[in-house]
Amino acid sequence: AFALWDKQKQRLYLCRDRLGIKPLYFSRIPNGLLFGSELKPIMKHPDFKPRIDRDALALFFRHSNIPAPYSIFKNTWKLLPGTLLCISPEELRKDSWNPQPEVYWSALDVAKAGQKKPLSISFQEAVERLDFLLRDSVRLRMISDVPLGAFLSGGVDSSTIVALMQAQSTRKVKTFSIGFHETGYNEAGFAQKVARHLGTDHTELYVTPEDAQQVIPELPSLFDEPFSDSSQIPTYLLSKLTQEHVTVCLSGDGGDEIFGGYNRHFLWESIWNVIRWIPVPARTAFARLFQSVPPDTWDSFIYRLISVLPEKFRIDTPGDRINKLLEAITAKTSEQMYLGFISHWKNPESVVSGSQEPLTRITDNHHDLHFRNFTHKMMALDLVTYLPDDILTKVDRASMGVSLETRVPILDHRVVEFAWSLPLEMKVKNRQGKRILREVLYRYVPRTLIERPKTGFAIPLDTWLRGPLRDWAESLLDKKQMKEQGFLNPETIHRKWAEHLSGKQNRQHEIW
Repeated sequence: AFALWDKQKQRLYLCRDRLGIKPLYFSRIPNGLLFGSELKPIMKHPDFKPRIDRDALALFFRHSNIPAPYSIFKNTWKLLPGTLLCISPEELRKDSWNPQPEVYWSALDVAKAGQKKPLSISFQEAVERLDFLLRDSVRLRMISDVPLGAFLSGGVDSSTIVALMQAQSTRKVKTFSIGFHETGYNEAGFAQKVARHLGTDHTELYVTPEDAQQVIPELPSLFDEPFSDSSQIPTYLLSKLTQEHVTVCLSGDGGDEIFGGYNRHFLWESIWNVIRWIPVPARTAFARLFQSVPPDTWDSFIYRLISVLPEKFRIDTPGDRINKLLEAITAKTSEQMYLGFISHWKNPESVVSGSQEPLTRITDNHHDLHFRNFTHKMMALDLVTYLPDDILTKVDRASMGVSLETRVPILDHRVVEFAWSLPLEMKVKNRQGKRILREVLYRYVPRTLIERPKTGFAIPLDTWLRGPLRDWAESLLDKKQMKEQGFLNPETIHRKWAEHLSGKQNRQHEIW
C-alpha cells in the first residue's frame, strides 16, 4: 500500500495492493483526511473522534474480523484490495464527501474471466507452468539484503514455498515452526520431517497455555480493532521466534483460496447435491437430534473407529467437524449454507445492542457472482473476504508487531490469474483440494510426507477456556460490566459460555 501526493495536480492518491497483503486505513475529520497502515497514528490526531460503530461490531461477531471497507470506528474505513482512492482538497471541504475508490485490479473479475475462458492445456503442462511461476515468484521474494527465512508447518503450501526456496539457494534455508503438547493440534513433527528431507536449518518452539496468556494482553495493541481468529496467538509466537533469527520471512498463505484447500471446497458441493432434495424440516430435525451429542463424545467414538486406519485417513477434532456439518445441512440454499459455515455468531444483532448488520460481498445479493459451480463461488468469496480480512490481517499484524517482514509468493498476481484460468478438476478432484499444487510439491518432497488430513493453524482453545484461561475469560464476561459498557447482550453471551463450560457444545469461537 502507498500514499502519493501529486503536487502539480493537488491530488492525494491512496492505493492498496491487489489482494490485501498490506492494510490501508483512512478517516474523515473536519476539513481533512487522516490515513495510515494502522489505526494507532490516526487515533492520536487531536481532531479524530473515536466513536464505535455498532454495525461494524455486529460484522465482527459474525466473521471474527471487521471486513473491509468497514472499521471499528465511524467515518473510518479500510481501502479495499485492488483499489485506488483519489482525493482533492476541494472534495474534503464538502460536508457530504463520499469516498469512491477506483478499481484497478479485481480478484472477482479475474476469477470470473478465468472461468469464462479456461485454458485448454493438459494437466502436465499446467503443472510445468505453475512450477515455473511459483519458482519465479519465490526467487523475486528471496531478494533481500537482510537475513531471510520461511514459516514451515509441513503442509502443502508452506512446504512448496520452502522447497522452491531451497532449490534456488546455495545455503540452507532457515525454517521455523511451532507445536503444541495437546494431541490433535501439533504439526511440528510434520514440519520437522519436511525440513529434514529438504535439508533446511530448522527451528521449532512448543507453545504452552502460559505462553498464550502472556500474549493475550498484547493483542489489542497489535490489531488496533476487534479481531478474534485465535490462531493470532501461534502466529505471533511464530513471528517472534522467527524474528530472533531473520528479518524477512516467506509464508505459504493464499494456497487454500486459489487452489481449493479448505474442506468446504472439496466436500460441501457434493453434500449439498445430496441434501438439497431432502425437505428442510426433516434435515433440521436430524441435525438437532445429533447436535445434542457433545463434541467430546463424538471425538472419543470416532477416534476409536479410525485408530486402526493409516495416518493419512485420520482426522483431528472430528466432533467439531460433525457439528459444523450438522449446522450446514439445515440451510435452505447453497448461499445460506456457505454463510452459516463461515459465521461464528449466526445472529450477531442479538449480541450487539442497537446494531444493524451491514451488507457485505457475501450477503449482498446484488453482487454479480455467477459461477459455473458452487465450489468456485466459495473459493472466489474466500479470496476477496476471508483471505484479506482474516488470514492476511493476522499475518501482517502479528509479524509487523515484532518487526518481521513477511512476503507471500503464492499471491503473486501472475500465480493467481493462472490458477483461476484452470478448470476446477485441476485443483479439486476426488474430494481432495490443491491437486495441481500438490503435484508441484511432489517434485521436491515425497507424497508420503504430505498426504494427511488438513489441520488448521489452531490452538486448543476449547480446553484452555475451560481450564487455564477460565478465570481470565470470566473476568471479562462479567454481566454487570457488560451492562455498564452497553455494547453487548450479556444474557445471550452467558448462555453460550455456560454451554461451553458444561462441555455440551464447543463454543470456543463465539466466546473468544
